[in-house]
Amino acid sequence: MTTMLEELRAGLPDHARDLKLNLSSVLQQPELSEQQLWGTALASASAARNAPLLQAVAAEARSRLSPEAFRAARTAAALMGMNNVYYRFVHMAGGDYADRPARLRMNALARPEVDHADFELWSLAVSAINGCEMCVRSHEKVLREKGVGPDQIQAAVRIAAVIHAVAGVLDAEAALA
Repeated sequence: MTTMLEELRAGLPDHARDLKLNLSSVLQQPELSEQQLWGTALASASAARNAPLLQAVAAEARSRLSPEAFRAARTAAALMGMNNVYYRFVHMAGGDYADRPARLRMNALARPEVDHADFELWSLAVSAINGCEMCVRSHEKVLREKGVGPDQIQAAVRIAAVIHAVAGVLDAEAALA
């Protein structure tokens, strides 16, 4: 872990001790390749929207990902930021919205710069953070069809959960300062 990420982790308050421990462990999961792990962490930190956390994760991810993978993880976060809102609406509203074309550009989803399964894994992590059931189900199904196992999927969602929780703690601490 880079000094920046380690300092951020060490600076978490006592009431977030479990998150401090989990942040270290989820960033060392053997179920994921280095690209899958750091792409998931970067996409999740982008979705969690906490600047210090994103900066720390990005600093580490830059040293572990190709420029294409670094960009693709951020692209996954950007696309899911749009898609998760739209498809949550479709799911919640019901009716015939699911039968209507979305008319939203999603070219990067069809042709990512990295292995498609990795991009789907990052999209799943962001969709879990953003709470879009329809997108979580869709990405999980595609991942399973591509041969990604439940251990890998669960590992990516663990990263998303911890990154999101750390961002929440950091935001709360900043608000109380």
